[in-house]
Amino acid sequence: MKISTEIDSASRIIGEQKAVELIAKAGFDAWDFSMFQMAEFNWQENCFSKSNHILASNSYLKFARELKKIGLDNGIMCNQSHAPFPSHPPYIFSYLKRAIECTAEAGGEICVIHPGCYWSPEQNAEFYSELLEFAKGYGVKIATENMYDWDNEKGHSIFAACGTPESFNAHLDAVNDGSLVACLDIGHAEMKGSQTSAVEMILALGDRLQALHIHDNDKLHDSHQIPFSMDIDFSPIVKALNAINYSGYFTLESPTFLKTYTKENVFSGIKQLADSAKKLALMFENA
Repeated sequence: MKISTEIDSASRIIGEQKAVELIAKAGFDAWDFSMFQMAEFNWQENCFSKSNHILASNSYLKFARELKKIGLDNGIMCNQSHAPFPSHPPYIFSYLKRAIECTAEAGGEICVIHPGCYWSPEQNAEFYSELLEFAKGYGVKIATENMYDWDNEKGHSIFAACGTPESFNAHLDAVNDGSLVACLDIGHAEMKGSQTSAVEMILALGDRLQALHIHDNDKLHDSHQIPFSMDIDFSPIVKALNAINYSGYFTLESPTFLKTYTKENVFSGIKQLADSAKKLALMFENA
């Protein structure tokens, strides 16, 4: 089982180029091309903030190629990516297409694009259809992801698109195209109010599950912490992945863990992330 991790959290400390290099040195097999800084959403003003990041410039493809080379020079590849979000503003579409282009240039096979949280399977199918035709031209699959909403009165998560096995499969059925696959966010599935569990989701998705976002939480909040640091029991999850013959990467999405690190000690944090992913991989191989 090969392991990967998102680069966004490390890149905010040391830049993407150095992040890819240190992820390789820490023992990861691949890197997840996080492209949130391409277009970051301002939730208070309900719009995207102007970005000065190179991914928002005309040099975005050159930058993607540069990161690919750094990875290959250090013995790792890009396995997947994550496009900007949320998906409901109509003006995000150009950014999503740009993310697909960058995924292809970096060598990634899957681009994770969130569904519209409050859209039906049919509405999301319409949203994904045009993107899929574009992605196929670049040899890239799109992965939709299980989402959640938050109920302030109840103090826990509630249903959103792809948030249950029935909804996730209904979304995939509505598109009915092998180029749209599933990315299971382990933490989202384990939150109180999710009406499901990671194991239930894995078994229901079967071979449609081709990507993961792995992190830990307190079973209530979307903590995005390093595995084995909080309350998720990964043993049954890994066994379920083994039972469906999961053949994708074990990709961490634990950005909260690196928030207290600096340029001077961030490699120590990345190494701890790699060690947690290796532990999960070994559990999978021994399941």
